[in-house]
Amino acid sequence: MINKRLLIKNLLAHNDENSFYDKKRQIDIGEKEGKAKFLKHICALSNSNPKNNSFIVIGVEDEDNAIVGVDFFDDSKIQNLINAYLTNPPIVQYENIPFPHLPDDKVVGLVTIRPIDGLTSLKKNIWKYYGGSVFFRDGSISMPKNFDVEIKDVNSKIVEAIENHSQNNIQHTLDGVFDFLNKRKDYHPQYLIFKEYFVLCWAGQKKTYKDEVFYSRVDIELINEQVRLFFSAFDEVSINYDDDSFNIVEYVSLGLQNNNKFYPLEETRITFNNNATYNLETKLLFEAPQFDKKVLHHIYNSNNTILEKLKKGVALSANETHDLNNLPATYLICYLNLFHDAVDKLNEAKPFLKAYSQELYGKYKEALRILRKVKYS
Repeated sequence: MINKRLLIKNLLAHNDENSFYDKKRQIDIGEKEGKAKFLKHICALSNSNPKNNSFIVIGVEDEDNAIVGVDFFDDSKIQNLINAYLTNPPIVQYENIPFPHLPDDKVVGLVTIRPIDGLTSLKKNIWKYYGGSVFFRDGSISMPKNFDVEIKDVNSKIVEAIENHSQNNIQHTLDGVFDFLNKRKDYHPQYLIFKEYFVLCWAGQKKTYKDEVFYSRVDIELINEQVRLFFSAFDEVSINYDDDSFNIVEYVSLGLQNNNKFYPLEETRITFNNNATYNLETKLLFEAPQFDKKVLHHIYNSNNTILEKLKKGVALSANETHDLNNLPATYLICYLNLFHDAVDKLNEAKPFLKAYSQELYGKYKEALRILRKVKYS
């Protein structure tokens, strides 16, 4: 089993960006430009490596390879994005890899593109790229090329050697368990063994509502691979497990005028098999709450007024300051109730929310996370 943290270190230490490996400071698939560039790189790496895995490492400075990290990214719907925009799409896996020196909410993203037979191309127009375009890697750059370009397999032995040097061992496993227990000691960390092979660590702040147990600030890592399977600072989460599986159900708190309710968002089930493999399956549970349209029109217009004041640097009233705290969630609710422009307004608000406070910016990112799950399901 490959230790993904060690794999990232080996990629960074021994390779410049090339035809099987790319690195990014960050990606933004919430914006059309960022989504288009990400799809271009996936297409190019897939076409350039027909016989071996390709990788994108995210959260690394380009100049000196410093590992600075990015936000935890829930990849459960990323394959749906790939399938929607690419013809003959490769299998793409996005994993969140924790590093001990990073803050709790930061990881390194590792994108693995698995080899397939056939040519991958854009299925339809996106940003400035036309449907039907085919991309390949030209050194460290993803470039459009002709269909009849000759593909040479020059990377298989190199990639195989890197993966072989990144295999897990008992020292890495034990170090990973102790790192987790020490880092999460304020939230009752535990470790579980599945099938006498897999080591899973998890922690969370326990809460009880009407005889039901939930957890917040949940962190779950598969130590064998050094992969963070789940992390959330906001959601309420229920956790259940048996000898073969670990099950997580996320809930989100949504409502108007301080009358919030918990709505199930998504179920994640990790099943461990006897042949030293595991499956991670997600199921969207979310049903958008519906509210009175007149009330929503009033809230939507109030949000727009607040946004305009933020743009102009005009001071907010006490009531507007209170409403600003709920602005990401209420724009989200408006969008889910068919106010289609609400998501554009939410994106317009991004720089102002980020400048206002980290807490408010966190709520903005949480709203986008829910939107992404719903959109690509």
